[in-house]
Amino acid sequence: MSDSEIRLGEFGFAGDDHVVPFEVDALDLRGRAVQLGPVLDAILPRHGYPEPVANLLAEAMVLTVLLGTTLKFEGKFIVQTRTDGPVDLLVADFSTPHSLRAYARFDAERLEAAVAAGRTAPEELLGKGVLALTIDQGAFMQRYQGIVELDGASLEEVARTYFRQSEQIPTDVRLSVARQIVPGADGPVAHWRAGGLLAQFLPEAPERMRAADLPGGDDPNGDDGDAADGDDAWAEVRSLLGTISPDELFDPTVGSERLLYRLFHEHGVRVFDSVAIEDDCSCSREKIRAILDGFTAEEITESTENGTIRVSCEFCSQHYEFDPAEFSAAR
Repeated sequence: MSDSEIRLGEFGFAGDDHVVPFEVDALDLRGRAVQLGPVLDAILPRHGYPEPVANLLAEAMVLTVLLGTTLKFEGKFIVQTRTDGPVDLLVADFSTPHSLRAYARFDAERLEAAVAAGRTAPEELLGKGVLALTIDQGAFMQRYQGIVELDGASLEEVARTYFRQSEQIPTDVRLSVARQIVPGADGPVAHWRAGGLLAQFLPEAPERMRAADLPGGDDPNGDDGDAADGDDAWAEVRSLLGTISPDELFDPTVGSERLLYRLFHEHGVRVFDSVAIEDDCSCSREKIRAILDGFTAEEITESTENGTIRVSCEFCSQHYEFDPAEFSAAR
């Protein structure tokens, strides 16, 4: 390694599309920070999403990689919303060790009406419904799913609610997305930027660990407060996170390491090797063929148009064509 190369812990080491794990022992804090750039430019334009939809999906992607990169086994982490708003479905899934894909569904007429009326806040576009966070450990393991209500709140707010009610771990989440216009060789060029930070209070002392009286998500009388609010260390963490401006989260001139240093240098923040994030859909011709091979003869016939079965992946827009005669049910 030459002296000019950036090393772990130095500003700009991780760069874009890398999740940076960190800890601040003096505050009993563990967390992850990320800035997404090229991976957004690869995924979001694929479907020509209107800007309000792309903003929401980018937030879901940031939340997904912050949580998905915590998996210590081969598996998948999925964030999905199902709501009654103009944007009724968001799906982002992260497959270990680095694969990310995402998809949004929206009603174009309702979205246009909402934009014309100025109702473009995340909670207005999503409406009411649920946010599901799923851990999939593979075909031979049981899935774990946590569900939290979406009722007039942003994804950032709902993520905090999920951790407070379901995981009972004092957690703060910050998400930010922007579409930046930068000079290019042939004129201005638009690029997507997004950033996020996940902070969790995990003290080792038994009396400061998860509070026994923290209400679960099914408790109708659950308190909306944070059980660790009375702890000076967690109070300081939340106060510091409150100083983050939205643009700091995604600004490439700041970067994850610089932001973490700005927040926690007085307490000694430690960063670890980052986890790369890639635009990498899990679809393949072999997987789709295996699904079609399980179809009945009637289903094969119904799926055939002009002598061909055509399948498109909703995530990556890859198109596949098959001859119906390939499948046993059609023979």
